Amino acid sequence: MRGIIFDFNGTLFWDSQLHLDAWREFSAKLRGKPFSDEEMLKYMFGRTNEDIIAYAIGKKPDKELVEKLAEEKEAYYRNMCLKKPEEFKLAPHAEDFLNYLKENNIPMTIATMSEWCNVQFYIKEFKLARWFDLDKIVYSNGKIPGKPAPDIYEIAAKNLDLAPQDCIVIEDALSGIEAARLANIGKIIAIASREPKEFYKNVPGVSQIITDFNQIDRNIFNMATLKY
Repeated sequence: MRGIIFDFNGTLFWDSQLHLDAWREFSAKLRGKPFSDEEMLKYMFGRTNEDIIAYAIGKKPDKELVEKLAEEKEAYYRNMCLKKPEEFKLAPHAEDFLNYLKENNIPMTIATMSEWCNVQFYIKEFKLARWFDLDKIVYSNGKIPGKPAPDIYEIAAKNLDLAPQDCIVIEDALSGIEAARLANIGKIIAIASREPKEFYKNVPGVSQIITDFNQIDRNIFNMATLKY
């Protein structure tokens, strides 16, 4: 492998419960009842805000409504993050792993279905510029289809000037894993940040399941072919 692409939410930042809480409360506002656990797994993780809102209200929303409702929900979510400093931190040993990648000039980026308002929030609060070229981060810009469409990982690999098959993807969402598989990513690592490891055992495309970033074999990268 020559490069690595990280999903962000539930992967580098274990915020699934924060998103769950925010969407449960917001879905109750939109349709009178919160999302069930099954609905959250099937219709929320890895999806765009437009996709989630469309499901919640039962029809395709217009652009203005999506923007209004999405910003309300995301502002609520960001406020929840700041109020829970014990949860508002990068995943176990993520910083050590990112430092290793940076020190060894291994190409890396983020591919997230978060919108720019949240990406800016993460960049500032987690100081992501320490590791990432911010111009190469791929996010939901209203043009990229949501996962499980492969587009986001195809774009991320291109931003690293690598073929998808030369990249590792680290994901927690089933829709994201499928997106990586459809993009012909070389190695897909599932991180069990919320679900048990057994949840991923029979998921197509997954070659390793981890619960901590120190479980990734650092010899997985072909150092001889990396660009310096």
